[in-house]
Amino acid sequence: MRWWDIAPVMELELRLFPEDAWSTGMYWSELAETHPGGTRHYTVATTPDGAVAGYAGLMVVAGEGDVQTIAVDERLQGAGLGAVLLTDLIRESARRGCTELLLEVRVDNPRAQRLYERFGFEPVGIRRGYYQPADVDALVMRLDHPSTDPKTDVMKDPRHG
Repeated sequence: MRWWDIAPVMELELRLFPEDAWSTGMYWSELAETHPGGTRHYTVATTPDGAVAGYAGLMVVAGEGDVQTIAVDERLQGAGLGAVLLTDLIRESARRGCTELLLEVRVDNPRAQRLYERFGFEPVGIRRGYYQPADVDALVMRLDHPSTDPKTDVMKDPRHG
């Protein structure tokens, strides 16, 4: 993700997360930490005509990774793009030496929970009222050992172990 992606990312963000969308300023702050040696990694997926179809972000601090965001245009959901974005984050967390990868997902989003479970994430707790202003709880999930070999950058297929 680059600065010129922020406007189309924000269009998608506001459409997908109308109640708890990040602000433009939050994305600028996140991108400021994507430099070499920075704590963030952000990526976008685009359609053949260049439109932003999805995006994802990762924070890595002291060997622990946290999925900051992952989103796919609702018109393209179910086509595997979420898996592609998540694969990118898992690979990057492994490349940066993470021993675990955490994320929060809305308790009322079973589709996303199933995606994370396919990749080996397991529920470890609940954050009450995490998503505001809707006051929706977050399920905290953890992947203890990222399923990417950072030496070969080969992702194991989560459907086949």
